[in-house]
Amino acid sequence: MSRGLDNAAVRSEYIIAAPMAAAMGAEVCGIDLGRLDDHPHADACFAEIEAALYRHGLLVFRDQSLDHASQEAFTLRFGEHGVDAYTEGIAGHPNVQPVIREPGPLRSAFFGLGWHTDSPFLPEPPAISMLRSVEVPPFGGDTMYANSRLALDSLSAGMKQLLTGLRGLYGRSHIARAVDITKANPDAPFDVAPVEADLIGAMSHPLVRTHPVTGERALYVDATYTVGIEGLTRAEAKPILEFLLRHVTQPLFQSRLRWAPNTLAIWDNRLVLHQAFDDFESPRREMYRTTVLGEVPV
Repeated sequence: MSRGLDNAAVRSEYIIAAPMAAAMGAEVCGIDLGRLDDHPHADACFAEIEAALYRHGLLVFRDQSLDHASQEAFTLRFGEHGVDAYTEGIAGHPNVQPVIREPGPLRSAFFGLGWHTDSPFLPEPPAISMLRSVEVPPFGGDTMYANSRLALDSLSAGMKQLLTGLRGLYGRSHIARAVDITKANPDAPFDVAPVEADLIGAMSHPLVRTHPVTGERALYVDATYTVGIEGLTRAEAKPILEFLLRHVTQPLFQSRLRWAPNTLAIWDNRLVLHQAFDDFESPRREMYRTTVLGEVPV
């Protein structure tokens, strides 16, 4: 199933979706998610939100009245809470993960830095991620997104055939190693290049996965966690992965989110990649993330 460069909004009754870029993303207005359950047509409204997410890959809601509890409740409309690989949540709300950047100089190790899909090293990676802003800098700290479905669509028939059946290897031991080095020496370069040992115990998933709802196929590869290709040596896998990583993150496939307080962003990890920027020194950046449990990629 392929629809190419088509990010136009579909007519809806309860929400208005304004496309953010030609490739992907839409800002949605006309709904307060914190009061969705009070909407006279709450279920129909949510169905439109869900359909819009699968169409655009990323939805952005401004001026929302969400708190921890209502963010958790809204997340559950999509499915069971996903497991977070990095935090245990906050007190009283274990499924809400803090993503906080205190004021200070630019740093080489920063949560969310580098193109990635959330936690592909898990057996069932998160299907959907939500990030809610509380406090953000007046400029900087944007998040970039890339449409991995569109990236696959644009490949040649020969490259698609080459990728069919290949399975990527996804790990995070090199990330943990680099973070430990940076903590010990903040001035050290943040080198996250995998080594041969990182292939041991890495999770195997298809390099091209099929969306369980829409049937669309998308590249499942990123610069942060993809450490190899199953059955190939590192030397054999390297040129394939380097090409795919350059391809999927080219500007043609991107959309950019500039944050403001009380913004909620929702993205489908099965269709898009994302990365954050550490390009600000102050003030504080305070956000909270929830995830929806995914399925075993196929």
